[in-house]
Amino acid sequence: MSHLILVRHGQSEWNLEKRFTGWVDVDLAPNGKLEACKSGELIKEKNIKMDYFFSSLQLRAINTIKIILNTMNIRDNFAKAWELNERHYGALTGLNKDEMKKKFGEKKIHEFRRSWNIKPDPLSKNNPYHPINIETYKDIKKENIPDTESLEDTYNRVMPYYKKNIENKLIENKNILVVAHGNSIRSLCKYLFKLDENKISLLEIPTGNPLNIKLDKGNNIIECKYLDQSRAKDLIVF
Repeated sequence: MSHLILVRHGQSEWNLEKRFTGWVDVDLAPNGKLEACKSGELIKEKNIKMDYFFSSLQLRAINTIKIILNTMNIRDNFAKAWELNERHYGALTGLNKDEMKKKFGEKKIHEFRRSWNIKPDPLSKNNPYHPINIETYKDIKKENIPDTESLEDTYNRVMPYYKKNIENKLIENKNILVVAHGNSIRSLCKYLFKLDENKISLLEIPTGNPLNIKLDKGNNIIECKYLDQSRAKDLIVF
């Protein structure tokens, strides 16, 4: 049996301001640091020996996993992968979600946020929020940097990385922690729980709440639950 623990980063500064963040590299808000610390405590209480650690290339995920590992008194290194980054929100990047609901209507913004293959207009490459203008992504090949993404696009970059670098370790009964983002984790959940394009649109991922997934030798799910049940979201998986 192996454990795959998925954690969405703690609340970020732009989560707090209700802004579309995507690939903009913002840090954790004070409450997000507390959520990360609580995540570490919850995982530590399970007394599971973790073997491998992964995060996205974004600061809010990196600092979340650092806090988790420090809380667990673990000094191991962790892999950072741009493929686990949040979905790129295109021209919505940096804008306030509530203001955009007033401008475009709640239904349209919900489509942009939760649909499978609808994406916002592309973000101008001249915009300072475009990833090509952010130092974090200077070593990523330009052809891999998006102007906008749907959840389908996000899935199509997350899954090859997962299958190549993570899934094989789970088959070997290793325990793995992945700290990523709402949409990169939704992509993983679509695959792991075999959710169709309609069900995945209903899935919400809370910040800073570890989702512990137990898998058998065949990588079939035995059990899954959020470690902080007071903030658990409906998994919509069975």
